[in-house]
Amino acid sequence: MADITLISGSTLGSAEYVAEHLAEKLDDAGFSSEMLHGPMLDEVPAEGIWLVISSTHGAGDIPDNLLPLYEALCEQKPDLSLVRFGAIGIGSREYDTFCGAIDKLEAELKACGAKQVGETLRIDVLEHEIPEDPAEIWLGSWHPLLRNL
Repeated sequence: MADITLISGSTLGSAEYVAEHLAEKLDDAGFSSEMLHGPMLDEVPAEGIWLVISSTHGAGDIPDNLLPLYEALCEQKPDLSLVRFGAIGIGSREYDTFCGAIDKLEAELKACGAKQVGETLRIDVLEHEIPEDPAEIWLGSWHPLLRNL
């Protein structure tokens, strides 16, 4: 099993690019990682460390490829008490629902018993043309927190 499971949801690919970049950085830091782009609930481990990365589209909507996972979390309420997670949202502050998708995912993970490690990073694409840059900076402060788990 990987030390960290990266779960990404994206409409245009930005969250996937961020996940791939962070997987490399985690590997460089001595972690093993597994990437799941838009997984189903039965494809994710019910324990361990998750890093959830999601873009937002529409009016705060979860990307289509991550919607089945979110809906399964809402309907099945699996026991995720053995999951620790970090969260990164990507969106535009031009919208009232800035990073609405990661807010929904974070709330549902907590409702299922998962414990958040660190603060959620919300990346404004108008401020950061390359979202991998602020994500990498955030990762530098997030992964040391994992050593204390």
